[in-house]
Amino acid sequence: MLEELRIHNFAVIDRLELHFRAGFHVITGETGAGKSILIDAVELLLGARADPAFVRAGSERSIIEGVIRLDKRVKSLLQPALEREELLDPDDPDYLTIRREIRRRGRSSARINGVPVRSELLAEIGGELFDIHGQSQHLSLFRPRRHIDLLDRYAGILDERAGLATLVADLAEAQAEMRALADDSVALAQQAELLRHELDEIQAADLDPAEEDTLQKERNRLANSEQLAQLAGEAARLLDDDDRGAVDKLMEVAGALMKLAQIDPQMNEQYDLAETLAQGAQELALELARYAGDAEYDPLRLNELEERLELIKGLKRRHNVDSVRDILDYARRAQTELESIDHSDERLQELGVQEERLLRQIGDISWRLSQARAQAGADLSAAVVRELTDLRMERTRFDVRLAQAEHPAGCIVGDARYKFDAKGLDDVEFLLSANPGEPLRPLAKVASGGEAARIMLALKRVLTAADQTPILIFDEVDQGIGGRLGAVVGEKLWSLSNEHQVLCVTHLPQLASYADAHYQAQKDLQTAHAATQVRQLADDDERVSELADMLGAGGLAGLLSARELLDAARGVKRK
Repeated sequence: MLEELRIHNFAVIDRLELHFRAGFHVITGETGAGKSILIDAVELLLGARADPAFVRAGSERSIIEGVIRLDKRVKSLLQPALEREELLDPDDPDYLTIRREIRRRGRSSARINGVPVRSELLAEIGGELFDIHGQSQHLSLFRPRRHIDLLDRYAGILDERAGLATLVADLAEAQAEMRALADDSVALAQQAELLRHELDEIQAADLDPAEEDTLQKERNRLANSEQLAQLAGEAARLLDDDDRGAVDKLMEVAGALMKLAQIDPQMNEQYDLAETLAQGAQELALELARYAGDAEYDPLRLNELEERLELIKGLKRRHNVDSVRDILDYARRAQTELESIDHSDERLQELGVQEERLLRQIGDISWRLSQARAQAGADLSAAVVRELTDLRMERTRFDVRLAQAEHPAGCIVGDARYKFDAKGLDDVEFLLSANPGEPLRPLAKVASGGEAARIMLALKRVLTAADQTPILIFDEVDQGIGGRLGAVVGEKLWSLSNEHQVLCVTHLPQLASYADAHYQAQKDLQTAHAATQVRQLADDDERVSELADMLGAGGLAGLLSARELLDAARGVKRK
């Protein structure tokens, strides 16, 4: 719902702030007072071209700002776009503030909740919020792509259509996998051959996760066997070399301490230590001698070790890993991938069966939807014609056209196949013939101005529950109609306000009498620059005075006639 409209330095408007509520609002005033300027301002909030000529004379910029409260239904429609562009205000998520600024020199700008946006985004969001009747560029009913949604809401088949959309998504996923398998068949065969070669190579290597470290240590010993034997032998000789070795010296020390301990028992501990050191040195000498004897150069074993380590190094390099364990992990992944490739033919056959099953399910549901649309289309056509008859367009014809196209890869309906999408197999368009003898044609091509507005009013009346556009603005709806019909139009516009907020610019007092809120536009010619002012009429007396002026009847008789109009409208509304 549009709650506030603020306009500054726009055309003949100096400064204006209007507040709206739910219900039916009318804006009246003399010709040239600037009523339709309000419509122009709203259109700018919907992404219309920002013409610098709109900037008020003597000003450098115009500002138009609208504050819109979103109900749950509208918020759900706008949620994808608002979240995509990060436009929702977390502190006030139920409101949108749309601001448009036009500069006399330079580019215009647009913001939603303070965030700069493109005019294309304004049009996208505004198209869900507003329908402006009489200026067809913002009229959702003139956009054929919206017709199927309106018809399906009217028919009450949106839930079944949602189920169809799920099946279509499942089909798209299955077909994408089938294309990938088919397109990659040669590449998959090559990949399978490579994986088999790699697995054979790894399996033939018979790798052990712990072997690389063991092999590296043994290789180092063999490669340095001569130096190891020399160092161990030298150490052994230093320990046990005739009378000059450390063992003999330690044994002599132990012997001396033994004699000392015999004289002074306090030295027994030192004697034991010397004895232990002498024995340990002797054992170490023997161990070193054995090590030196075993440290023989074995070129054959060294060659085996070098080849094994080079094999492991090559496998790590080819698979770009750091360890034998990593090679074995790669082998497990490669085996899984190979099994998947080997079963791709089976998977392709499974997907083919799934595809046919889904195409038949989609065909069955789409056909049921089509039947429901045909019945709803006939009911809708009859209802619209009845509304148009009330609006003095008795000879107007209206029809809902459903068209299907066969396609060799389409969904299956009996023995035929049809092109389809997530909404089914129908193309839906509303057609109309406004004059006798004229063929049925698309809505956008059959009428303009007041006639088009009446046609749209009839459609809105019939589709009021199906059409989710929350704010309806009617301009020129009273062109070419008289007072009696004006009352009919007023009642129909008022009835729309049960589901929508309705604003209407009108010259007809009979229509204006049905308003829940009445605004008067006046042009002030006393200032240097003419300025339009718009104010809400505060009470019945002001409304009666304005209706009398619109009737062109002066004096008490005019006021009485205006009062009768107001009372009559209220009587109808109470019923």
